[in-house]
Formats: sequence, structure tokens, C-alpha cells
Amino acid sequence: MTTRKGCPICGTPTHADHAPFCSRGCRDRDLLQWLGEGYRLPGRPVEPGEADGLDSADSRD
Repeated sequence: MTTRKGCPICGTPTHADHAPFCSRGCRDRDLLQWLGEGYRLPGRPVEPGEADGLDSADSRD
């Protein structure tokens, strides 16, 4: 027997057009969380000057 989970944002039943969300609104709300850094994973702190070294490595000629 399979249990059907609800929308991860509001908990209402999901809709096939917006899976795994129930609506376009919840789908967009989740995207805004990602874009606004609402979802983060813990990591080690960045040391001063360390971020500068990353920028120069990305801009290779």
C-alpha cells in the first residue's frame, strides 16, 4: 500500500501538473526559497581572503 504525501509547502494533496506541489503558487514559493538562500546547508566558515582566491580561479583567460 502506497501513501500519498501532500505538498511540501502547504500539505494539501499534490496535483500532477505541479508535482510534487499542489499548485503553481507553492511551486514558485519553493523556487523563491532557493533563490533567496532560504534553504542552506551548514558548512565551514570562509576565512578572510579565501573568497577572493575563488573569484580569480573562475576568471581564467
